[in-house]
Amino acid sequence: MQKIEATNLKKKQAHLALLISGLFFGINYWIAKALMPDYFNPLQIVFLRSFVTVILFWIVKQFLPYEKLARGDLFKLAICGLTGISINQLFFFKGLSFTTPVNAAIIHSTSPILVMLFASFMIKERITWIKALGVVLGGFGAFLLVSSGKRIDFSIDTTLGNAFIFLNIISYSFYLVFAKPLMKKYKPVTVMSWVFLFGFLFVIPFSASSVPEIRWEMIPTEIWFSLAYVIVVTTFITYLLTIFGLQHLSATTTGYYIYIQPVVASLIAIASAKESLELYKIIAAMLIFSGIFLVIKDFNLKRT
Repeated sequence: MQKIEATNLKKKQAHLALLISGLFFGINYWIAKALMPDYFNPLQIVFLRSFVTVILFWIVKQFLPYEKLARGDLFKLAICGLTGISINQLFFFKGLSFTTPVNAAIIHSTSPILVMLFASFMIKERITWIKALGVVLGGFGAFLLVSSGKRIDFSIDTTLGNAFIFLNIISYSFYLVFAKPLMKKYKPVTVMSWVFLFGFLFVIPFSASSVPEIRWEMIPTEIWFSLAYVIVVTTFITYLLTIFGLQHLSATTTGYYIYIQPVVASLIAIASAKESLELYKIIAAMLIFSGIFLVIKDFNLKRT
């Protein structure tokens, strides 16, 4: 009985962790935009995020019990670093330079669907009609939220950027599912310390040469705070929260929480008077949270 209660508590904590992660990512839309292009370019941001985060994870790792990796798992962690860190970040920032933020946000709304499909084929997570309905509702809500009243441009001029963003989403969705079995064997910090180490090694050839071009003396205090938020909060903390959620919940449920990000970004825009509260935004938020309810309900039904 106590074991069941402890498991249920971990599930609730995992949902909370993913909700907080979505909140931090949503805030990041408004903070990270101040960094580029006046102070940093995309490759510099990728390098700094990876470099500092890998240091943070390995410092924390030294204070935790040592976990020996099983034979073959180091290669799996390298795959996670390649897909979840290097390809994910490089293709996202490169794609964003060739397409529009609206296009990128719309393409990102396909991520939970891809996670659900990858999970079904790779780790045999069952796709129930409740789970599928929840993901579809959330996807429609996210699409409505990021597209209504904005210019969508899927012309030939944005094709390359759109393709890069889609490859970024495929890579990250694959990573969430591929990392799931590793979470049954190791603690989140152990997994993330190795994932970021490999991810950083993979981004060095593409981004290291751009770092000497940074004009550190020209960076004002508020930009330093924004950079710290992007690295410490949006990278170190959110990746850790996401992998903790993945440890205790299904890959589909973990991937679903990406839909929280546009809701948070819109709430901040409304609160700061940069956008107005409109009916379609209320409907979109209701669809997204209805989808969360269905995904959680599907999980609870499988336990009973």
